[in-house]
Amino acid sequence: MGATRRRVRGAVAAVGAGVLVAGCGSGDSGGGEDGGLLTVWTLENLPDRVAAQEEIAAAFTESSGVEVELVAVDPNQFNQLLTSSAAAGELPDVVGALPLAGVQLLSTNELLDTDATASIVEGLGADTFSERALELTRDGDTQLAVPSDGWAQLLVYRQDLFDAAGLAPPETYEDILAAAQALDTPERAGFVGATVPNDAFTQQTFEHLALGNGCELVDDAGEVTLDSDACVASFEFYDRLISDHSVAGAQDVDTTRAAYFAGQAAMVVWSSFILDEMAGLRADAAPTCPECAGNPAFLAENSGVVTAISGPDGDGAAQFGEIVSWAVTADAQAAAADFVSYMLEDGYEQWLGFSPEGKVPTRSGTAEEPTRFIDAWATLPAGVDTKAPLSDLYSPEVLEAVRTAPDTISPWGIPQGQGALVGAALGELPVPQAIAAMTGGEVDPPGAAQQAADALREIAASLE
Repeated sequence: MGATRRRVRGAVAAVGAGVLVAGCGSGDSGGGEDGGLLTVWTLENLPDRVAAQEEIAAAFTESSGVEVELVAVDPNQFNQLLTSSAAAGELPDVVGALPLAGVQLLSTNELLDTDATASIVEGLGADTFSERALELTRDGDTQLAVPSDGWAQLLVYRQDLFDAAGLAPPETYEDILAAAQALDTPERAGFVGATVPNDAFTQQTFEHLALGNGCELVDDAGEVTLDSDACVASFEFYDRLISDHSVAGAQDVDTTRAAYFAGQAAMVVWSSFILDEMAGLRADAAPTCPECAGNPAFLAENSGVVTAISGPDGDGAAQFGEIVSWAVTADAQAAAADFVSYMLEDGYEQWLGFSPEGKVPTRSGTAEEPTRFIDAWATLPAGVDTKAPLSDLYSPEVLEAVRTAPDTISPWGIPQGQGALVGAALGELPVPQAIAAMTGGEVDPPGAAQQAADALREIAASLE
C-alpha cells in the first residue's frame, strides 16, 4: 500500500468496549504494495481463533498465490494502534471483526476504500446479505464495510413456566411486566437484569429494552435525547422490573446469568453467547438448577428467546446487538478485495465456526445456494469443554429467532452516525451509573434519565 500519512481524528474510547481478551501479534503491521504481502489485522485475537484464521489465510494463499500476514489486535488497543499506524503510513490492507463504531471511526478519518467495498458486495450479491446489516455499515449510499456476522442481545425466558402459567411470550413491555409479576415468588425472581455502574453490560441490558420503546441515545441531528419522554418511560419500566421483581443486590454480567442458570429467575437479558453455556457445554459456567443435575441441557430445552422488543412509545420492535465487518483500508492493494470475498465465501463457514452462538451470519448464502451459510451455521459445533451443534440443543423456533436477529439490530447512535459518542459513552458509562443510582434509590426514573443525558452531553461536548 502507499505510504500516505493520515491523522486520526476523534478516536472513540474503545471500539471493542465490553470485549475483554488478550492481545497477540507479530511483525510489521503495515500493508504492502500490489503483489506484495497482504497485511490483515483481526480483532478476533484469542489464540485458538488466530490459529483457525491462519488456516483460512493459508488456504487463500494456496488458491490465490497471495501471501498473508495476520496480525491479531486487542480490541481495547485498536484505537491507539490505528492512530500510530495511520501517522506512520503503515495501515493494514484489511481489518477483520471490526465493530460498528470502529467502521464509523475509519470512515470519519477517510481511511476506507469504499470503492473496493462496493465491488465486494456487488460481486457476492447484495441480496445475499442481511439488508439491515448493510444499512448499519453504510453512510447514505456509500457502503463503508462488508458485514460479516453479529451477536444478538436476547431476552431469555423459561418457556416451561410461561406455558404452565398461560403467559404470552415476553415480546412487549406489557407482556414482560405481566410475566415478571406472575412468576415472581419467594424462591424465584420474575426477572433479573444488570444494575452495576461500572460495566457496559448494564447499558446493553437497558438499551435492549429501551430501543423498542423509541428511546434513542441521540436524534438524527446528533442531539442527546436520553431525557425524552420515551426514555423516561423506559427508565421507569426498568426500575419497576428491578425494584419489584428482580434478585436482591447489585447485579452484573455473571450474577444475572448465574441466577437464571440456578433456576432463581424466570427471565434474563443476556447476549447470544449464553446459548452454549445454557446447554451445559462450558464447565465453568454450567447451569445449576435442580433439574440440571440430571439433565445439563434442561434449560436449553425449556427456554425460549425474544430478540426484538416493543414498548408503548415505540414505532416497532427493536433490539440491541453488534455487527462486525471486514474493512478494506484506503490505499490497500487490489488483493485485499479478493481476500475479503474469500472470507465471506470459501472461508466463511470456518470463520463462523469459531463461536456459532456469537457469530450469527449476516450473509445467508450464495446466488446458487441461497441458504448455504445459515443452514451450515446451525450445524456448526458450539461450546467450550463439550461441543455440539446448536441444532441439536435448541428448537427450530429459538434458532430462527437468533438467526434473524441481525435484521432487527439497531444499536444506539450508529444509525445516526454517532459512533464516536457511543464509544466514548461506553468508556465513561453514564447510563450504567444512572441505572445504579436509580435502582439503589438515589434518584427516581426521571432523575436517572436527566443524570444520564446531562453526563452524555458533557461527553459529546468534549468530542467537538
